[in-house]
Amino acid sequence: MNATIFAALSICAYLGSALLIIRKFHRGDDNRAPLYLAWAAACAHFAYIAINFHNENGFNFSFVSTASLISLIVVLLLLIAILSKPIEKLGIAIFPVAAIMLGLELSFPEQLRPLHNHNWQMSIHVLTSIIAFSLLNIAALQSILLAVQDQQLKSHPPKRFILSLPPLQTMESLLFQMLGTGVGFLTISLISGFIFIEDLFAQHLVHKTVLSILAWVIFSGLLIGRSRYGWRGRTAIKWTLIGFVSLLLAYFGSKLVLELILNRT
Repeated sequence: MNATIFAALSICAYLGSALLIIRKFHRGDDNRAPLYLAWAAACAHFAYIAINFHNENGFNFSFVSTASLISLIVVLLLLIAILSKPIEKLGIAIFPVAAIMLGLELSFPEQLRPLHNHNWQMSIHVLTSIIAFSLLNIAALQSILLAVQDQQLKSHPPKRFILSLPPLQTMESLLFQMLGTGVGFLTISLISGFIFIEDLFAQHLVHKTVLSILAWVIFSGLLIGRSRYGWRGRTAIKWTLIGFVSLLLAYFGSKLVLELILNRT
């Protein structure tokens, strides 16, 4: 089966799942169809990546392809988390983004940058970086949802969507669980980078390293503040978003400059 067909099926399923989630909570029913459709979208997305991996003898770690892979990992992590945590509504934001990233990869193929050009040590660094970013991506979206919930409960009569969310304490607990796991993978990524990358300056990675360390300090400080001083609410939301922006600039800012700007000048 052609990879393009899998991509098209995945995009349609992602968008359909997001729409069904919106409809589900507007009506207040307990329909599981959005999740089944989301799993089908993720499987089709994975099939598309697997076919390209086979055809190109390795994964293409270019800017758009990496964004597509990260969006798939975010979707899978969300779907797994939904099995035990009430965070299905994050799919309203995550599924359309995954569809957009896959559509961009399909529409704008880039120069091949395969992973097999690196040794296994660098592969560990790259993969743990992607997993860390994916987990902290979900944490950032969770913090935005938490901010909306907090603002609605304090300033306005809560809407049906807000009333359908778990209590604030549960939402905060979920946020810090995601942050803790994400920081763990980010720590492994940074340690492996320092061990296995020989010359940060020669490889134009110093800005990525600095921003990643800054994000690690912010997230770790937030976890310590939560444990020792009980930080929560707006403090947790603000620093989660600041840390994620730093990580976003580290991961995609550097790739954007190196691949899409410098390579074309």
